Amino acid sequence: MAAYKPVVVQACPKLGEKITQDTLYWRGYKTPVQIKEFGAVNKIDFSPVPPYNYAVTASSRIHIYGRYSQEPIKTFSRFRDAAYCATYRDDGRLLAAGSEDCSICLFDVSGKAPLRQFKGHTKPVHLVGFLSDKYRIFSGGDDYSSNLWDIPSAKEIISYTEHTDYVRCGCPSKVNADVFITGSYDHTVKLFDARIKSSVMTIEHGHPVESVLLFPSGGLLVSAGGRYVKVWDILKGGQLLVSLKNHHKTVTCLCLNSSGQRLLSGSLDRHVKIYSTTSYKVVHSFNYATSILSLALSPEDETIVVGMTNGVLNVKHRKPEEKNENSQKKRQPAYRTYVKGRTFMPKQEDFCVRKPVKRVLRKYDKLLRSFESSKALDAVLEPPIMLHTPEVTVAVMQELHRRGTLRSALAGRDEKQVNLLLTFVARRVIEPRFTPVLVTVADMITDIYQPVVGQSAIVDKQFLKLQEAIGKEIDYQEELLEVLGMMDTLFATFTKKRDTCLEEKKSNGVTKIIGTSRNY
Repeated sequence: MAAYKPVVVQACPKLGEKITQDTLYWRGYKTPVQIKEFGAVNKIDFSPVPPYNYAVTASSRIHIYGRYSQEPIKTFSRFRDAAYCATYRDDGRLLAAGSEDCSICLFDVSGKAPLRQFKGHTKPVHLVGFLSDKYRIFSGGDDYSSNLWDIPSAKEIISYTEHTDYVRCGCPSKVNADVFITGSYDHTVKLFDARIKSSVMTIEHGHPVESVLLFPSGGLLVSAGGRYVKVWDILKGGQLLVSLKNHHKTVTCLCLNSSGQRLLSGSLDRHVKIYSTTSYKVVHSFNYATSILSLALSPEDETIVVGMTNGVLNVKHRKPEEKNENSQKKRQPAYRTYVKGRTFMPKQEDFCVRKPVKRVLRKYDKLLRSFESSKALDAVLEPPIMLHTPEVTVAVMQELHRRGTLRSALAGRDEKQVNLLLTFVARRVIEPRFTPVLVTVADMITDIYQPVVGQSAIVDKQFLKLQEAIGKEIDYQEELLEVLGMMDTLFATFTKKRDTCLEEKKSNGVTKIIGTSRNY
């Protein structure tokens, strides 16, 4: 009796992932370190000066972490309730944060107690930042107001009440010390100048604004709200340049790398998308365990820190590139080492010992070997095989058809199994590599289960989907044939014109020669 031959699965070339310089660069961030905080992490901010510690605001505490430390090196806990938006000053010496008790606290990084307390808001303060002159603070709260404070006197300079909903985000201009921007849940982004008592510019984002960001040049503004990230040109009066919709849920945070060439956005859909600021296309993305609330990139781009809703802080470090010019390369074995013995042919008197190779059969091969056709088909209709390796399912169907047992394997199935079969056929029948086999399968299923059409709403729905898929494919093929016909006509016209031109040139040449001979 001949040995059983396993089912031959048709090998199809797969399109691999496109490896770019961005892919290699962002993959350079190693396995993350996870740190558990006391509550949802609403803000992460890196110190702008070495050693680039970062402040994490969660619950009623602000923790300062070293770049490579897993435990906080300093804690500010002088808050009665939740703390928000701890932000460093440009020199890294002061830290300002809002709170649930409507006040703003100013801390010296080397101390513990607040240096100043600014009181003027009537509801929780979610936005705090320093203007670029280092002596003024701007803030925004749930009382719809945006205020400006003087640090030495701890007094309010001016209060803007133009927003009509919570003010939750903002950023200062690094070019002009009097300009700052705020974003609100009233769907607007407003640009304020401290020298003027009203906003200078209002931009309509279209969704509650969760984060805003100014480019270092001060000419471009990025706003995030809903599923959209939008880029605006401030120098052209707030003209919309690009609207990006790459996230599936609300975008909560934005960040730029040190060179300003890459824009990072974090979202509740658990993804961080990285965009090129020249083409605004996604060049890479990171996937996280839960929804993302905050995101920060170190000034030297060596560390990515992500804060999530479950209180977990995810820290990824990038190994610095070391270039040792003096170090010698380890000598690799010569090519002949690898091919040694490959072409050796045994002599006639040699006795060859071969190690027996044990053949491991797949589940469907075992069932086919024992002529259990229906169970073999069931084995390849499991979701992991259908979704990831559909060529295996089609190969088994083709083998059953070759044996003449496909009809019996398809018959006698319940509503759930028929639904599974029709789902697979309707999805894959339009793929050219599977079409010849699956058209035969679809014909058999229709013949077998035609008498029971109308008895199950689920099966009827799948039959309609199959009909729709085949109808669309036929229409598509007809359109392609029409295009092919038009192209053939065009090519034929070009060929005729070319032939005509050649004939004219030849006839003109002959005429000239005849005329010349007559003159002689």
